[in-house]
Amino acid sequence: MKLYTRTGDEGKTSVIGGRLDKDDTRVIAYGTTDELNSFIGQAITQLDDENFSDIKMELTKIQHELFDCGGDLAMIKASEKHPYKANQAMIDFLETRIDVYIEEAPELEKFILPGGAAAAATLHICRTITRRAERYVTRLQREAEINTIVLKYLNRLSDYFFAVARVVNARLKVGDIKYERSAIVFKGGKRKKEK
Repeated sequence: MKLYTRTGDEGKTSVIGGRLDKDDTRVIAYGTTDELNSFIGQAITQLDDENFSDIKMELTKIQHELFDCGGDLAMIKASEKHPYKANQAMIDFLETRIDVYIEEAPELEKFILPGGAAAAATLHICRTITRRAERYVTRLQREAEINTIVLKYLNRLSDYFFAVARVVNARLKVGDIKYERSAIVFKGGKRKKEK
């Protein structure tokens, strides 16, 4: 098997149902989910099995789900032969885990800076890349047909990364880095899930 095909040498790429420019919104959207997947892989390598076996299993599950999301985004139109894969159960799982992690992490009143332990910092990178992917998918939704579950999934996923990054710091007994000039923004100490 050859790794290179030369079919993209003129700035076009194949998607399910046709060919598009490599800077098409659809290509940027699924390419950003691929970038995110790589950083999740990095986060997994920074977590030890003793403290984080549960989180590592979840992150691996999310990597598979992001592949599903990328496949859905790479599809110009779903069909019986090529149905969408992302589904509501993926969102329900994230919401369940977010609720658990919000309870596990220390009380939070003010904004925090990305950082702490190396894995937590990487998970914050994952959070911000997720937000970027969400912006591209939002744009794509205005331009073309998509599986709208992907947009909802990405919205929840960024909250998941925020929650899990804080839990990683807590389990390692590394404090969150508080933003010095932050007012009190999280009433009751828990970050509300964005819907």
